[in-house]
Amino acid sequence: MIIGLSTATFTLLHVIISLIGIFTGLAVAAALWSGKRLDSWTGVFLLTTVLTDITGFMFPVAGLDPARIVGIISLVILAIAIIAFYVYRVAGAWRWIYVTTALVGLYLNCFVAVVQSFQKIPALHALAPKGNEPPFAVAQGALLLIFIVIGVVSVRRFHPSASQGTAYA
Repeated sequence: MIIGLSTATFTLLHVIISLIGIFTGLAVAAALWSGKRLDSWTGVFLLTTVLTDITGFMFPVAGLDPARIVGIISLVILAIAIIAFYVYRVAGAWRWIYVTTALVGLYLNCFVAVVQSFQKIPALHALAPKGNEPPFAVAQGALLLIFIVIGVVSVRRFHPSASQGTAYA
């Protein structure tokens, strides 16, 4: 049991939170790509992505495994994104810092989703049972390339004005 829930129920809760984080993160990424900000979506994205990391630490595992290392890195990155967005209001250098850290936080969530997909979905697991075969590497490489492109374009296009700061779309 984890926080009073069966392991299966807690896992389902963790997955739902993760999927909300990915979905809202993709909406935020699309807005950044378009040079817009979506404050409400950003809040949900940042909150659920932090909760994804926190709930990930609650699974019983002995020692410091790769998933926990990714979680630690993600929490540090997300803390910077939160500070850039809410404290410094993406002003000056905090604009590109926010874009970069928000997208890295989303990338890490998607990275773990790909890892989990190859571990849990039988058709994908058959392609890469050890997680180091070419189909897995191609999937992760494509994901990284996509996020690099999104990041470069978003940093160039995202220049919020003061009036955009109050948008809640």
